[in-house]
Amino acid sequence: MESRKASATIARSYSQRSQAIEPFHVMALLARANELQAAGHDVIHLEIGEPDFVTAAPIIRAGQAALAAGHTRYTAARGLPALREAISQFYQIRYGLQIAPHRILITPGGSGALLLATSLLVNPGKHWLMADPGYPCNRHFLRLVEASAKLVPVGAESNYQLTADLIRHFSDENTVGSLVASPANPTGTILDRDQLRSISDVLSAQGQHLVVDEIYHGLTYGTDACSVLEVDDHAFVLNSFSKYFGMTGWRLGWLVAPDAAVPELEKLAQNLYISASSVAQYAALACFEPESIAIFEERRQAFAQRRDFLLPALRELGFKIEVEPQGAFYLYADMSAFGGDAYRFCQHFLETEHLAFTPGLDFGQHRAQQHVRFAYTQDLSRLQVAVDRIAHGLRHWQG
Repeated sequence: MESRKASATIARSYSQRSQAIEPFHVMALLARANELQAAGHDVIHLEIGEPDFVTAAPIIRAGQAALAAGHTRYTAARGLPALREAISQFYQIRYGLQIAPHRILITPGGSGALLLATSLLVNPGKHWLMADPGYPCNRHFLRLVEASAKLVPVGAESNYQLTADLIRHFSDENTVGSLVASPANPTGTILDRDQLRSISDVLSAQGQHLVVDEIYHGLTYGTDACSVLEVDDHAFVLNSFSKYFGMTGWRLGWLVAPDAAVPELEKLAQNLYISASSVAQYAALACFEPESIAIFEERRQAFAQRRDFLLPALRELGFKIEVEPQGAFYLYADMSAFGGDAYRFCQHFLETEHLAFTPGLDFGQHRAQQHVRFAYTQDLSRLQVAVDRIAHGLRHWQG
């Protein structure tokens, strides 16, 4: 009893910012899924946004070579010059853009890039506009710097994206910018060049910042995503080696920033994390070799095949997916036809069918209890089994 009282007293002394940050609801489901798996059950994981492919062999070899060569010391806070140059060349090849290497900062994952951007651009009490639904960590990072996210409800009518009109409507005296994602998590939707330009124009007219999450670039199907840097050279771009490049556990990302912002960002990087992992940076140099790109493109085709299987299968079962995702590896599905709430729905399928997917609560507030997210990060044979389990579980679901 005394121990519980002491723990409660200590907890009351924790910072308000820490207590205001919500946990991932899916992590409780993941923990339960792992328990079931450890007990010998065949659990199909469609809940976590991590590609099922291991890091490509050329990258692993480059990492091993870096270790053997002793490349285990700090790098400059902005990152390994050779890697920043390689990313610059990648922008030239893929987008036809001339992005000077000194504008690129290498970060510990895409989260490190978001940490730099929020620390630089948002004062306490101010906010960015963000689409609801959206990736939850974006709003939580703002809370850490004593700012906030103003969530804008979006749906199929706007492709689940912010628009110039929505930004005008929801902006107020405390709005200092907007964060958009293309492709977006959890919906997989994309902003085209004209949409990015119109968003950029309205934010510029209002004297506000534009930050674009391009972490799922490369993982698009039937189209290529436009970089915001094609229409706005002053935008801040978040990117990562985790998704297209398949380096999730290596924790490596980057931020592209306007010239004038680089000295301040470098100062922040020096203080917040010193530098990204040196071994990961040397390994990432192999990402841009033709052999590696061929592997990534092959995997992109595999993801496209998975989407093209799972999307019609879910619709046939009664899920409502109004917008076909063009990127990432998620399907954000309306399950309201079955009744009940999304979290109980996910629990039901985990316990009875040993199938894990994510409740909409993790992505915001707007109709969150009526949505679930499926990550098609398993191969086609496993997705077929998953669909069979969903069909069976629906027959026994009591909403």
